[in-house]
Amino acid sequence: MILYLDNYHFIDTSKGLDISIPLSNDENNPLAWYVDKPVFEPVRAEGFVGLVSEGASTNFRNIFFNPHGHGTHTECLGHITNEIHSINKNLRESFFTAEVITITPVKRWNEQDQIWDEVISKEQIEQAITSERVDAIVLRTFPNVISKKHKNYSSTNPPYLDVACVEVLNNKQVKHFLIDLPSVDRENDEGKLLFHHAFWQVPNNPQFDKTITEFIYVSDEIQDGRYVLNLQTAPFENDATPSRPVLFQILER
Repeated sequence: MILYLDNYHFIDTSKGLDISIPLSNDENNPLAWYVDKPVFEPVRAEGFVGLVSEGASTNFRNIFFNPHGHGTHTECLGHITNEIHSINKNLRESFFTAEVITITPVKRWNEQDQIWDEVISKEQIEQAITSERVDAIVLRTFPNVISKKHKNYSSTNPPYLDVACVEVLNNKQVKHFLIDLPSVDRENDEGKLLFHHAFWQVPNNPQFDKTITEFIYVSDEIQDGRYVLNLQTAPFENDATPSRPVLFQILER
């Protein structure tokens, strides 16, 4: 289907670019935050087994997973507030203008832990974003290795964003931030979650309409630039939910 954005621009909905990582119960599933892999298992009760291959009429499986630790997910400010606000109630739209940017994190010495961190700086974000105003930023980090889709990130000190980046995002009026890492914040930051708090302005001025999406994967075939983003989310009444962000190229007549 062709959807016209204005008199000159349109998107082809048959050519979406899926930047999510699917949830699976095998070794291909990425992991973070010390959780075990997801579990997909048939219901077993009173002689019933929910598998067609074992004689049942249907496949009938329970799935156990953690949205934050098992793959692409979208979260709202309920992730860090006393009350667990629902992403399903607070994300009221699903189509947004978006810009894809690619950044190589820089090395920064962490005096407390005596190790080198990899950090995305305010200056890098400023230089990468070309839009004057945009609803969503999709950040691909380099190197863009395929192992991002399968890696166990626990205890690896992945790259993260300097909290000063939030100022740039606010200046661009960004409401939705997407990244190909398990978190925008440092893995071990003593629970400060500086970026999360600054982006959602918790507790002083909570921003209920802003979201963070983590654990995406943006293939090398997707070029930096402007897109339309369709942020698809499962209707969970929870602070976070599995999601499927899809990009659409903006085409001209």
